[in-house]
Amino acid sequence: MFNFNSKLKSVFLLTLILPFAFSCNETEVIKSNELVITDEVRSQFSSLGFDVSDLTTTNSRDLLNPAAEGNKFLLEGDLVVSSADLQNMLNGEFVKGQPIVEQYRTNNLVSQGRTINVIGYTGNNSNGLDSKMRTALQWAVDNFNAININLNFTLTFGTNYTPYDIVVYRVSGGGGGSAGFPSGGAPYKFVQIQSGTSNFDTNVVEHVITHEIGHSVGLRHTDYFNRSISCGSGGNEGSGGVGAIHIPGTPTSADLNSIMLACFSSSENGEFGSFDVVALEYLY
Repeated sequence: MFNFNSKLKSVFLLTLILPFAFSCNETEVIKSNELVITDEVRSQFSSLGFDVSDLTTTNSRDLLNPAAEGNKFLLEGDLVVSSADLQNMLNGEFVKGQPIVEQYRTNNLVSQGRTINVIGYTGNNSNGLDSKMRTALQWAVDNFNAININLNFTLTFGTNYTPYDIVVYRVSGGGGGSAGFPSGGAPYKFVQIQSGTSNFDTNVVEHVITHEIGHSVGLRHTDYFNRSISCGSGGNEGSGGVGAIHIPGTPTSADLNSIMLACFSSSENGEFGSFDVVALEYLY
């Protein structure tokens, strides 16, 4: 179920929101399959500009991406980072920048002029998109193709997702989604949309999918500097120096119309805010 308030936003989470929370002290070690969250790992993510207050690992069976089982970090609600990606960032393989406030990108971007082929998975199992999600995915792809960027998105539906750049599929959960960052000039491939998202109207589902594809092409949360703006709680996600880069031309105050806010409400219209367009057109 959602921890929902009509005046606030519902958090993008891979797991259900419970009416209580657990916290760990700094010396505690948390194990999940191959990954171990230690003080050093927390420090590494913090140095890259990530919020580690909800750092955990994925540990659910993924029929479409078995390699992702239990070997990815999950943080800031909907961001998936592999241990290899973490090491690449720590090794300085990405361009460094100065984080300021509002409209952020990662150091990982998609190659200019690229055609991004998207597939909505329709398999006859729990991972197949329902009809509302399929419509919303079409609208989300249309969002990107409607703006003046040097990327072209194509969309098809089916089950042979291997050759595609992005596969959008359904997983169990109360609502929201998850994705990761680009790597090697390619977008993050596996975009998960929770089954409970369809309890909202199609515009909200469009919002969630557009948001997650935004991460896949390199956008961070707009309220990176103060998550309480959209989530009702939470603070600065950090400003380590290489994990988030301010995008010129975007405001230095909260942009409540951004599709990249950390949390969403039931009244979203599914469209880019004006500064989302500015950000994407600057990058691409």
